[in-house]
Amino acid sequence: MSDPTSVQKLIQDVEQADSPERLMMAVQALASARSETGMPMLIRALGFNNPGAAAVAVQGLIKMGAVAVQPLLDLLDDYNYGARAWAIRALVAIADPRALDVLLTAAAADFAPSVRRAATKGLGTLQWHLLPDHDSIAAQGRVLQTLLAIAADSDWSLRYAATVGLESLGKAAHPNLLTQILTRLQQMVETESDLAVQARVRRAITVLMNPSIASEPRSISLSTVTH
Repeated sequence: MSDPTSVQKLIQDVEQADSPERLMMAVQALASARSETGMPMLIRALGFNNPGAAAVAVQGLIKMGAVAVQPLLDLLDDYNYGARAWAIRALVAIADPRALDVLLTAAAADFAPSVRRAATKGLGTLQWHLLPDHDSIAAQGRVLQTLLAIAADSDWSLRYAATVGLESLGKAAHPNLLTQILTRLQQMVETESDLAVQARVRRAITVLMNPSIASEPRSISLSTVTH
């Protein structure tokens, strides 16, 4: 739907919704319009006290793809945990390297573990081909250093997320970076005390040393950022 008048009506419907059900339906209608004009309202919906509406808004933003990245970055709410978590999920799914700085900060320092996990897993999946070769190598190096630091975190779930991120990064990384990744993963096999993380590390090594092995889907479940 491209008619500006119709989109404005959809935006008003979101603003005027008087029940959780009507709000979710209004957000769904706005998301389905796939209008750039409606994106700020979809991003606002990420902070509503309505997980259903937020989930619908995220899916709408993800489907809009690259055009949604800059508005998400510009309107990212640093003070609303829920909104920030949903926004990070959208940025991870879109995987545009313009989100690199936000994802690095979220992975390294966000106070919410679920946001850190989502960003950490997503760092390795960015679309590096959208960057010039020199910039891509430099950006991958920054990601690697962040993931290596998180791989030593005291929280097992973050170490697990870092392992997922390292595997994803390794699939696209410059050969020198891949060597560093495999070296660190081999060290983790020897030192990791959590059985789930150790199993995930072994799987990452197997996948990176045998590229023909299919890896797990890149999509992030809703629970990744809501729990």
